[in-house]
Amino acid sequence: MEATTPIQHIHHDQQGIAWIDDTNVKVIEVALETLAHGLSPEEIHFQHPHLSLAQIHAALAHYHDHRAAFDALMARQLQEVDTLAAAQRERSPVRRRLQARSDRDKG
Repeated sequence: MEATTPIQHIHHDQQGIAWIDDTNVKVIEVALETLAHGLSPEEIHFQHPHLSLAQIHAALAHYHDHRAAFDALMARQLQEVDTLAAAQRERSPVRRRLQARSDRDKG
């Protein structure tokens, strides 16, 4: 049997972000598709036909190999989104007008 060289489908950029080779898709995006929507590799491929099944499996394997780091990153990103959303709600012109009206009606 002839020895084969494994094909790598994942690379890291200068910031350490894991990407699927020859695409503009991050490994974390594929992992989130599985976690958030329960999509199988085949379903991800159907939704994103530009990704091969080998690339999808490689991304999921990379996620599972580094799960703690990815999960921590996802938690940080979710917290950032929640913080930004809360700040946006507070700055909403509609919210300010409604609050002013409520304050005026109370006083």
